[in-house]
Parts: sequence; C-alpha cells; structure tokens
Amino acid sequence: MIATRLIAALAFAGLAYAATTATWETGTSSDFLKGRLAGLSLTSDGWLRPGPALAVTASLNEPVLWSLVPAGDGGVYASTGHSGKVYHVSRSGKVTLIWDADQPEVFALCIDGKGRLYAATSPNGGVFRLEDGKATQIAKLDAKYIWALVPAADGSLFAATGDQGRVYRIDANGHAEVYFETGQSNITSLALGYSGHLYAGSEPNGLLYDITAAHKGTVIFRSNLPEIHAIAVRKDGTLFASALGGSLTSRIKSGAASAKAGSTAVVSATPTIISVSEAKHNGSVNEQDQDADIKIQGQKGSATSTISAAAPASPSYVEVQGVEKSAVYRIQPDGAIDTLRTSKDENVYDLALNGNDISFSTDENGRIYSMPPDRKQTLIAEAGDSDANRIVRTPAGLWVGLSNPAKVVLVGDTPAKNPTYESQVHDTISLSRWGRLHWEATEPGLLFRTRTGNSPRPDSTWSDWSEPIKDTKDALITSPRGRYIQWQVEWPSKCQSELESVTVPFLAQNNAPVVRSISVSSTTSNTPSKSSSSSSQSAYTVTVTDTGDASSSTSGTTTQTSSKQTVEQTQITWQADDPDSDKLVYSVYFRADGARDWKILRKDIYDNTLTLDADSLADGKYFFKVVASDRPSNDLRYAQETELASSPVLIDNTPPVITLSAPERKGNQVMLRFTAQDQATPLTKCEYSVDAGPWQPLEAADGITDSKQEEFQLQIDDLKPGEHLIAIRVYDSGGNAGLAKSVAH
Repeated sequence: MIATRLIAALAFAGLAYAATTATWETGTSSDFLKGRLAGLSLTSDGWLRPGPALAVTASLNEPVLWSLVPAGDGGVYASTGHSGKVYHVSRSGKVTLIWDADQPEVFALCIDGKGRLYAATSPNGGVFRLEDGKATQIAKLDAKYIWALVPAADGSLFAATGDQGRVYRIDANGHAEVYFETGQSNITSLALGYSGHLYAGSEPNGLLYDITAAHKGTVIFRSNLPEIHAIAVRKDGTLFASALGGSLTSRIKSGAASAKAGSTAVVSATPTIISVSEAKHNGSVNEQDQDADIKIQGQKGSATSTISAAAPASPSYVEVQGVEKSAVYRIQPDGAIDTLRTSKDENVYDLALNGNDISFSTDENGRIYSMPPDRKQTLIAEAGDSDANRIVRTPAGLWVGLSNPAKVVLVGDTPAKNPTYESQVHDTISLSRWGRLHWEATEPGLLFRTRTGNSPRPDSTWSDWSEPIKDTKDALITSPRGRYIQWQVEWPSKCQSELESVTVPFLAQNNAPVVRSISVSSTTSNTPSKSSSSSSQSAYTVTVTDTGDASSSTSGTTTQTSSKQTVEQTQITWQADDPDSDKLVYSVYFRADGARDWKILRKDIYDNTLTLDADSLADGKYFFKVVASDRPSNDLRYAQETELASSPVLIDNTPPVITLSAPERKGNQVMLRFTAQDQATPLTKCEYSVDAGPWQPLEAADGITDSKQEEFQLQIDDLKPGEHLIAIRVYDSGGNAGLAKSVAH
C-alpha cells in the first residue's frame, strides 16, 4: 500500500513557438469599422475606397456644440455650451463670435424665411433674434429648456420645450402661447412638413407626434427607445426619425404613470395612430384625460387595441444590458413603418436629406453615413475623434458639428488626397513571428506598413512603421516579433483602388504545458475467482437445509478455501493543462530512493491516470515523475515539455509477520507472548479477538506500537478452562494486516 500522498513543485522547459499558423483577417464592414478612416468611404459590403475630403475643420474652443444651421453665405451658424455662445463659420473656415449669451446653454438655432437668425437660451427659456450684431429677446417662455426651434411660413416660430413637454408658437409680434401639450417630459425634436404639419419627437416614451393644428395631433409612432432625437421630412411626406435609448437605460413607469390594470401596451407590425385630445383651456392634459383609455386605430386590417395614456410624471430608470442604443425609422405617408437601422454600439444624433437618400451622424469617431432606399448604407467619412451632434447639407457640402471638443467640419465634394486607413491593434496572445501580408484590391498601387509591440496601445515602446509594402509577391512583414500588431494602408495620389480584405499570418509562441499536481494512492480492484462467474460472488457456497444437514456442490468431504476478492493496486494521477489548449501526451517515470536514474513506467499516455499492480514495485521509497508534451498539436521542432516530480512515496504491500509463543495458563488467566515484524514500514496497530468476539486494541510491551519490530504480551483474565481461539491482527504503516491464531486450553 501507499504510505503517503505528496505533491511537489513544477519544472518548466524553455520557450518555443507554436507550430500552427494563424491568420488575422479584416474583410467585412464591421471589421473595417474597428479601425480609423481618413479620407475614405466604406460600403456595407466591406469595400474601402477613396472618399470626400474634409475641406474645412474649424475649432470653436468650446466643450459642446448644440445646434448648427446654414448661413446665407455658404457657411454655418453654430451654438455651444456651456458658456452659451453663437459662432459664424465661413465657407473658408473663418470663425467669428457673433453673440455671447448670459445663459450657459444655447440648445437651438433656426433661420426664418427672411434669413434672420434666432437662438434659444436655457435654462431661462428665452428666444432671441440675432441681426446686425445685436440680440433682441422676442419671447420668454414658461419653460426651463428650449430644445429646438422651427420657423413657419407665416413668420412665426415653433419651440420644443422641457421639462413639461410642450410645443409653443411664437407669432411675428413675439406673442407666445402653448400650441400643443403632450404630457411627456420633453419635446426633443421638431420638423415642419411641406403639408404644413408639424412633427414633434418626445422623451421619455419615444413618441412621434403629427400636429395638424393648435391643440390637435396624433401619435403616429412609438419607439421602443425613450427619445426621438431627430426628424427629417421628405417632400413626398415620408418621415425619418432617429431614436436614442442607450444600452444603460430602460423606462419603468412610476406609480403615477402605471397602466391601468388589464391594459397592455401594443406593439404591432402594422402602423397605428393614437388619437390624443388636449385639455379644453390651457393645452395641458387634465387628470381625467390621463386616466382615460386611448383608442388605437389599427390600419390595414389590424384590430383596435387599448393602452393607457402615460402620465406626465418624470420616469424612473433602471440599468439594462444588451439593448439597442439607437435606431433610424422611416414612416411612409400611408403610415407604414420601417426600421432602417438599429445599433448597440453607436448613437445616431442627427439626420439630413440628400434627395431620396438619408444621411445620419453618430458618436463613434464622428461618423457620417448615407443610406439609399435599398438600405445599403455607406460610411461617407469620419469627421473627427468626437461625437457628430449635428449635420447640415448646403451647396458647399455637408457641414458637421462635433462635440468634445466643439468643431465644425465641412465634408466637401472633392476627393481626399492620400487617404489612409489604420487598422485596430490585434492581440495574438503570445509573442509572435509574422508571415507575408495578403490583400485583395481592385487595382495595384496601395502602400501597406506594419508596426508591432508588446503593450496594448501603440506607444514609444512599439517599433516604427515599416517601409512600404507594395507588391504581394514581396510582402514579408519585417516588423519585429511581438504580441501586438497593427497595419496601415495609404492610397497614393490618383490611386482609385478599392480594398476588399487584408490578412496577416502569424505564428504565435507555443507556451509550455503545466503539470499542476501528482497524486499517488493505493486502490483495490475486485477480481472474480475461478469458481465464480461474477466478482461479487463467493468462492464457495454452503447450503444448510431445515434438516440441519449441510450439503455442497461437490461429493465427499472437502476443505473449502476462500479466495481473496480484492487486489491492491498503485494509482498515479496528475492534473495538467496547456495555455494554448494544445492536446497533451504524457510519460511517467519512477526512481527508487537512493538511485539516480529515472526509469520509464509508461510512454505516450493520453489519459491522466496510470494504474500499476501492487507487485510491480517492491516495498520501499520511490519518486514519480510526469512529463507532459504538446507535440500532438505542434511541429516537433517547436513542441514543449514540462515535468513535475513528486516527493518520496513509501510503498508497502507486504503484511507484518507474527511469531507466537505457546499460551501460558494460571487458573483462569492466560498469557500469550508474541513478536510482530515488518520489513518496510513501522507497525501502527495491534488487535486481538477471543472466540471470534470483538477486536480489542493492544499496545506493544514498551507502551507504544511504532517500530518495525515490536514485542507484545497479551494477558486475558477470567478465561475459563477449555478450548479457546485467540486471533491476533497487526497493521503496518502501509495498512497491511498480518494475522495469526493460537488455541488456549
């Protein structure tokens, strides 16, 4: 048996390289979006090609840009926060401060039919006309925030406000009144249709309103995101709307806004219209109207359903993961609704029309997209590192307003010079060597460069950009070995090639496997006897009938011998793994205490257990070693080995030998002296039994059983004369039991 179970320390082999080549391929639109584009466009099919130049980049030296409207000279006006300024940016990029408001935020600008500029300040609700270098307040609204301004054909203005969710109308004389009240917290966007209808987007229920006259309107769409952030209207009456929600917020109705019991919100594939009636006097929705059910008129054969109106109370928010951050919708003149785009990664901030195409801006690297009716969007340009809050189309091109920090950029109609693309940084997990760069393009002429390093972000520890790689036949990556790699491609002058895919082959370092532990233990195995068909059956059978006669399966009188049903075995188990998930093969060695050379027990084992018969190793101390190799998954030149050796393990399979003297009787007292000896390990326990009675403990004559050889004296009192069977059982440190018996008279 095994006397101890010990675990030793690890021994590691040297470094090598994994023999399996891997590749990093960039070839889809989502792949390319992980990098940085400069002067390039990207199709939905994943083609990189030269794009428009950024004709103007003007810094406003402010943190946030809120609004952007076209100026008559081909430039734009821009309003900012948090110092409340309005700037003019000329076609050439010249920046001029035209107004410094006394309020921190100028959220909204607009230009009326006469070319006059209006600005709305917050949080005081002021509306100003800016002309001839002067600012004249034309209205003071009973609202904290003014989010949007839209001019009407009759010279009046519409204002979207919060935090009471009202739309105001300001006439040409500056008289302001509530035009429509929604019961929402904020009206976040406005657009005037060619039919004269006013469209308004709200927060927090994500409702889009069609307001046909004072205090009259319908909800034509409800988004599953809380805010309608931007609206664009085409001449044929088609509406486009962008919604924001963010992956971190989801509306939960407060008690005042809870739906009535039994009512449910309706989500329908067919368009719906929710008719809303305002209060009779000041435009606010009264309590009775709020509690009343609203009838939804289903179109195209949809059944009429019922929902409860939202109360004007502010909503609560809870964090929810894995939902959309933004969406773009199209609402047809007949009410049909299409979801053109959703994203869990980008916020869509603004919309602009370009014929039948819709352009939109996002917060990811100031990206500007264009989407035709077939929905195959194209990334037109990346305008900068910050959020593209606003976009305005003018004859000069597409103006983009950026925040964090505030900038104004003009995406022109002329092609960019020497466009470049810089890939994301790729982590190969281990130190790697590089192969030959591969790419697919429509024309030759592209110039590729690579750089490598061992930190996640390129810094001074990285290598310089390599010399240009021009030819696919001579495209060996010469950058130093490293864990991280990045590539860059440049379009030289007049090169109009379109890039479809880029592949970087690499051979990552083959990390050594790890043998974490070795366990050596003794086990028992059941073995069937020759006279039995099952290992669980006895070696012989005796049947006793009710006559008291005993019969056996054999004739005559025979001596029955009980065969041993269990065999002691030595089991060696180990735990090992590989950081590269390579398949492992093992070899197991042993060495006797005092010997120098390791002897092989088994080679090429794929399991992590080895079982040996007890007779395989003589009694004594041994060391065991497991060698793990990852050669099944690697070229032999690069395969790694790791070994782990145990501390000494004591094996003892031989039971102690017991030598008995003749019993000595004095009256009813019997004395039995005997010696027990084991060749390998100390004795640990002695027991005796009289006439098959319970086993009783007995210590050695010197008081403790702890040596390989011990003397014992067994004195049994009150043992009446007659024949008695005394059995002795002695154990060694390996758990082996030596047995002997004596008959006392």
